[in-house]
Order: sequence, then structure tokens, then C-alpha cells
Amino acid sequence: MHLKKRAVWVLAALLLLAAGCGGQMEEDGPETAEVSLDSLYAGMAEACGWEEGYMADVEGELLEGYYPGLSEIPAKQLIARVPAMSSDVNEVVLIQCETEEDAEAAAAILQDRIDSQAEGGAWYPESLEAWKRAKVLREGTYTALIASGAHQEALEEQFGLQFR
Repeated sequence: MHLKKRAVWVLAALLLLAAGCGGQMEEDGPETAEVSLDSLYAGMAEACGWEEGYMADVEGELLEGYYPGLSEIPAKQLIARVPAMSSDVNEVVLIQCETEEDAEAAAAILQDRIDSQAEGGAWYPESLEAWKRAKVLREGTYTALIASGAHQEALEEQFGLQFR
């Protein structure tokens, strides 16, 4: 198990190096290297201990029901996952849009999801509290919704590390 976690951190470090890291990106302007959302999500799942089958894809009508309008935004990459059978709050949406304007539109849709869940949609007191801590993060054309009762800060940090 420790070997898998170490491999995830090594992969994250390699992704950071491949992206050009820190100061160079600031000098050259917005990020130019693409972030693999599949790799980012795999690292998140590993760090949280989400076993195969714990998280399910949100697609089709369910995607439209959870995030009305998101499927209409042109996306280079999109991952939307929720627990398959659990009352735990663990919802992750990672999207790379074509433009920053689209990323901003996606952020608004994802924020609406957080607001509706935090304002009563989540029902249970523990779930409501977790949704109140959920966040939408944005870096250039990349947007994320991260809602996790047990792993909120760690998942936010993993997202942010992709762009430093």
C-alpha cells in the first residue's frame, strides 16, 4: 500500500516537472502544458483509498440532472464521479474547457450544484456540512468541483499542485 502511495506522489511530481513548474509558467503567461485529468483523478482516488467500483461515472441524463447545462459546454476532458453506493459525500468533477469563458460557465454550473446541496439537497446534517465546505476551483481552462467530507483539503491541494 505504501508503495502505491509513493508511486502516486512520484507521478504527481513528474506531472509538475512536465508542466514546467513554478516561476517559468508565470514568466510565460498562462499554462501551456495540458494536465491529464485521468491521472489527476487516479491520484486523488489512490490518496483517498477509493477502491475500484466505489466511484461511478456521472453521464447522460444523470450528468444533466446533477449539473444542468454542463454537457453543453465544449470540453477537452471531463470526469464526473460520485460514490456508487454510499451516503458519504465524495463528489469530484474535473473539466478542461476549450476557453476560459467556458471554464467560467462550468464553474457557475458547479457552484449551483454545491449551493443546492448545501441548502438542503443533501438532507443529512453531516452531508450538509460537507457540502458547505465543498469548493469550485479554477485554473485557466480547468475547473473542478470537489466535495468530500473526509478528504476536502487533500483533494483541493492535489488539484492546485497541477498548476504550480
